[in-house]
Amino acid sequence: MAEIINLRQARKRKAKAEKQAQAESNRSLFGRTKSEKKRTEAEREKAQRELDAHKLDD
Repeated sequence: MAEIINLRQARKRKAKAEKQAQAESNRSLFGRTKSEKKRTEAEREKAQRELDAHKLDD
C-alpha cells in the first residue's frame, strides 16, 4: 500500500530545504573575512594568468 502524504506539508518541506541550501551557499560566498576574499581573488587571478600563458597566438 502506498504511503499517504500531505502535499501541502511536502511542498513546505521542499521549500525549506531549498532555502537552507541557498543560505548555505550565501554563507560561503558572503560570510568571509577580507583576507579570505583577497586570497581567493589572488588564486583566481593566478590561475587565469597560468591559463593565458599556455594559449597559442594565431
